[in-house]
Amino acid sequence: MNGKKILQNKYYLYLTEFFAGMSVMAVELGASRLLAPYFSSSQIVWTIIIGTIMIAMALGNVWGGRSADKNPNPDKLYGRILISAVWIAAIPFLGKYIILGISGLLILAVNQNFLIWAAFLACMIIFVFPLFLLGTVTPSLVKYTVDSLDESGKTVGTLGAFNTIGSIIGTFVPTFVTIPAVGTAVTFLLFAGILLVLGLVYFISTGFGSPKKKRALCAGSLLCYLLCFGLGAGSRFAFWENDLLFEGESIYNYLQVKDEGDRVILSTNVLFGVQSILMKEDSLTGMYYDYALAAPVMGGLAEKEEASILVLGMGTGTFAGQCRRYFGDVTIEGVEIDKKITDLAERYFALPEDIEVVTYDGRAYLNAIKEKYDVIMVDAYQDITIPFQMSSVEFFTLVKEHLKEDGVMVVNMNMHTEKEGNINQHLSDTIAEVFPHVYTVNVPATTNRELFAFAEDSLMENFPERVEALQDEELRALMARAEENMIPYEAGEYLLTDDKAPVELLGMQVIDELIFDEIGYYKNIFKEQGISGLLHAY
Repeated sequence: MNGKKILQNKYYLYLTEFFAGMSVMAVELGASRLLAPYFSSSQIVWTIIIGTIMIAMALGNVWGGRSADKNPNPDKLYGRILISAVWIAAIPFLGKYIILGISGLLILAVNQNFLIWAAFLACMIIFVFPLFLLGTVTPSLVKYTVDSLDESGKTVGTLGAFNTIGSIIGTFVPTFVTIPAVGTAVTFLLFAGILLVLGLVYFISTGFGSPKKKRALCAGSLLCYLLCFGLGAGSRFAFWENDLLFEGESIYNYLQVKDEGDRVILSTNVLFGVQSILMKEDSLTGMYYDYALAAPVMGGLAEKEEASILVLGMGTGTFAGQCRRYFGDVTIEGVEIDKKITDLAERYFALPEDIEVVTYDGRAYLNAIKEKYDVIMVDAYQDITIPFQMSSVEFFTLVKEHLKEDGVMVVNMNMHTEKEGNINQHLSDTIAEVFPHVYTVNVPATTNRELFAFAEDSLMENFPERVEALQDEELRALMARAEENMIPYEAGEYLLTDDKAPVELLGMQVIDELIFDEIGYYKNIFKEQGISGLLHAY
């Protein structure tokens, strides 16, 4: 058996199991971060990642066991480890192109569940093969380590323990250390490097043997890794953008800050969406934040000596900054789960120093405090990434308990659609179960809808008078339009609870609808005229 000398020391085999387990989990977590800027980090995407990886590992276990029985040559195993290392190292550079290529093809090929199919195929193409190879490690090592049936249980148990400990480390290190510190690309490269060293040490210790192909495999793997490192270490998700102020990652998000001349924007998605915005000329934003200002107008904040606002989902403070500008020295508190976004707010978005931002989950924060507010803004929904715990009857009941008697809750709901049973209808029905008065208004030229909920009967009656009393002419004109288009919401029976809140599936349906509405024109051209028609239309 080749490689017998190094394998006489079972600790090297245990280390192989340890690093293989660690790398599998690191790749799994890296996969979620690679896909999130394109497909979100929803439970659906996580399910796809876990499912495809389990498929790869199961197939690897079966094939690896049969291969080890048929040809128990450790050269084969460590060769597979080298190949998997190179493949993983190539992911930072090639992965984004594969994702965009798959997305472009599927947009023309499928009519529903686009994001599910795109994420699934991306996972299958990018991650299944290297993890299939790593799935062969355990059955192969069992073959090399079990000397007799008398100690087989102990040996297999030790291998399992090393794999589990490695998996634990591979879970925590990427999430809390490497991804926040150096990013997803370098995380892939680091763990690919560990596998590369593992394979190279084995072949070097055995002297390579006589076949030249072993030397070629090692030299080729090393050269390919170095090439991937050079191409992938500085790899960027939005590789077509050349003038970003900031691009990076946090524990929760991909983050992109861009200067667009008259404004600075923050996006947490590579392809679309604005999460926060700063207008350089202190004007209205032209986005949903402006319509959300109807909440402090309804609540009569301009008439109160001590008014307070709580923003759940602070972002970089767009709504808070607008409230401070138009309603004076009101007390504003923000809750933002992503500390790095708060840091960007201070660096790029001129967040006032006296506005306190707490790094916490919005619902957990409400559970921890007793204060009541004049306005509570709920702005924690990003496309299909809707935290279910902030969409239920129980959550909105908690919000109501933290409002003053004449307080107003405003909720930003994106992904607006008129389809029966859509996500916004579920959210609105749920809120109407808690609040006696609910009004909605659509934000022109966007997919956003603002919802206002309150318990005081007179708030809507006094709204026109309070609009007329506004000093800023631009804001007064906007609030007049909002008043004109605001309609009372008629409650239905689509309720979301802590026990049942399928917000991600509902959001996925709307995303599909919006995508295919946008590309319907080009899809028809493709069906009638093919690729040449598309190129001509473009």
